[in-house]
Amino acid sequence: MLRLTPAQPQQRLMVAQQLSVDFAGAEANVAAALARLGVATDFITKLPDNLIAEQAIASLHRCGIATNNVLFGGERMGTYFIELGASLRPTRVIYDRKYSAISTIVENEFNWNEILQGKQRLHLSGITPALSEQCALETIKAAKIAHGMGVRVSFDLNFRRSLWPEPAFAKHYFKQIMQYCDLVFANAGVISDVFGYHFFNSDALAEAQAVAEFLGDEFNVDAAVTSRIHHSASVNSLTSLLRKNADSFKSTELRVDILDRLGTGDAFAAGVLYGYQQAWSAQQTIDFANAAFALAHNCYGDQAWMSEAEINEVARGNTAGYVVR
Repeated sequence: MLRLTPAQPQQRLMVAQQLSVDFAGAEANVAAALARLGVATDFITKLPDNLIAEQAIASLHRCGIATNNVLFGGERMGTYFIELGASLRPTRVIYDRKYSAISTIVENEFNWNEILQGKQRLHLSGITPALSEQCALETIKAAKIAHGMGVRVSFDLNFRRSLWPEPAFAKHYFKQIMQYCDLVFANAGVISDVFGYHFFNSDALAEAQAVAEFLGDEFNVDAAVTSRIHHSASVNSLTSLLRKNADSFKSTELRVDILDRLGTGDAFAAGVLYGYQQAWSAQQTIDFANAAFALAHNCYGDQAWMSEAEINEVARGNTAGYVVR
């Protein structure tokens, strides 16, 4: 997607006269973070055949992401506007995604058997199924084919209220996708909104544990769950939990001052996927992922330009932010 943000950080959209141009999206953010960590990644989408799409492709290449399977056609690229919050004022996102190229895909445009040949994992997001019925059907189809080919499938239950007519639609499609997954990403909010699962514990980590148990028991998946305590729009405390093979592992809590929180959950997902790819222990994986999650809050833009060494420094507890010379 095309990301437009006031050029002056934390400026209101209603008074901004200049907008910074960038490109992002849930799956692309995950791919960018993994590529930065040295993992070969390939992005699959459909873009209009114009100069804006060329710049978007260049941004993917700059991150080290392959684009051989990008299709071209349609009229426009989906766009979103971000007004970064501060202190008492929340961050706001305005979507402009109707009639985007990806939403107009038709059956059999993507040859999934060919695309997935030789791949280890397919990562999907809950945002894509919200864009059109065919996008939802294509996401299910991709997951089913990948599963049949022995390609592992992970799914981030990103739920955007403004993109769905009602939560029941998301629940209908999400359940079908998850039957082909081995790993699912979520938080308490999405489980409450989509599945009507009500929490009766005010403790954020206890809620994360309940989310992980719900997903594991209902869908037979590993579950990676983020938990945040909102002190303000500028300060959050972050904890994460990984439930793997019915055992739960929690990270240490990290308190962060926020520059830009967009894309931070994608950095977390990339951290977990990297730990799985490296065959790390569940505890090392969740500590690394939570550190990536936290660090991403300190970077402007959706992409998390962080090295493995930087993330591991935070995972080891080096959070004072001393100058590195």
